[in-house]
Amino acid sequence: MFSPSQADVRQFFCAVWAKRLRGDAMDPLESIAALWIDEHPEYHADLTDAQAAVERQYPIDGASTNPFLHLSMHLSITEQCSVDQPQGIRQAVELLTARKDDLHAAHHEAMECLGEMLWTAQRNQAAPDGAAYVACVQQRATRD
Repeated sequence: MFSPSQADVRQFFCAVWAKRLRGDAMDPLESIAALWIDEHPEYHADLTDAQAAVERQYPIDGASTNPFLHLSMHLSITEQCSVDQPQGIRQAVELLTARKDDLHAAHHEAMECLGEMLWTAQRNQAAPDGAAYVACVQQRATRD
């Protein structure tokens, strides 16, 4: 199993952005990452200097969003949907996308559920509850 470090993740996104700017060929994961980077022009400056990106801190109580965490969550949700793991996440995100009429907005809603699941697991020192995560996304998909 691949367990990248924080520096690895940041270098990955910076390298993808550099490839995008140069017009270089990308592997499938890089291509997906580039699409999400394109959706977030507010992060482009953060992705231009890999060394600074590795060193920069994004405090939880800070005013700025951690672009690397945010983009990683987009990639995670994309991958989860591609393999439907946890089971039902693909349909839940598809329903949420239809409701929002926007995949990007649906991902942002699903991120809230993903973050809540991870926070709860960490707080309870337990495994992440995939069923609760899917149920949260489904609930958001069926809101009025």
